[in-house]
Amino acid sequence: MEPLIVIPARMASTRLPGKPLAMIAGAPMIVQVWRRACEAEVGRVVVAAAEAEIADAVEAAGGEAVLTRPDHPSGSDRVWEAVKTVDPAGKAPAVVNLQGDLPTLEPQLIRDCAGLLTQGAADITTLAAVITDEEERVNPNVTKAVISLPEGAAHGRALYFTRTAAPSGEGPLYHHIGIYAFRREALERFVALPPSPLETREKLEQLRALEAGMRIDVAVVDTVPLGVDTPEDLTRARAVLGEGS
Repeated sequence: MEPLIVIPARMASTRLPGKPLAMIAGAPMIVQVWRRACEAEVGRVVVAAAEAEIADAVEAAGGEAVLTRPDHPSGSDRVWEAVKTVDPAGKAPAVVNLQGDLPTLEPQLIRDCAGLLTQGAADITTLAAVITDEEERVNPNVTKAVISLPEGAAHGRALYFTRTAAPSGEGPLYHHIGIYAFRREALERFVALPPSPLETREKLEQLRALEAGMRIDVAVVDTVPLGVDTPEDLTRARAVLGEGS
């Protein structure tokens, strides 16, 4: 099952306007993310751009981009428009939705997420890592994945996602990593669903899938990629990649 990897990107950002084109180690951030996706070597990589300048930057670097409507309510909607445009015949049976603000992402994480989709009956797969920083356990900006995980297993089934510290009691908490692999028909169904009550309450899009009875499996990995949302994050990403990357 060779998936289509789609990276949604738009210039609007409250905390870091224009961040897809922020320069990191000699290239725009969106180009760095595209490179990480290509390095994963799991399938065709396409950037779903809300603005022409993003598409131009990707194409100048040798990548593939498609211009999408600027007014999509979510990245998933943007991804689905791109999928219909670049693969109208439905040759790709799966789609990886990769955030465009993960320039330091380890390509193995994409392989882990896409590979899990081939191992079971899940509609969607995603990733999580054990929380080791005590502050993250109570930080509402860190989404927690509540997973049914057999002892010693490397992956399990998602029961819930929340911004609170859950579940209670002794044991690990899991930091959700927002990379998703969808079966193509699951993505089509997902974007057609209206926002769900729990999604609206928690402000977590993946709860829409769970409330609709869709199955999400989660692979537990060892690292959480750096998401670039603020100028401070951008500084850290530049330090990680270095000027020679």
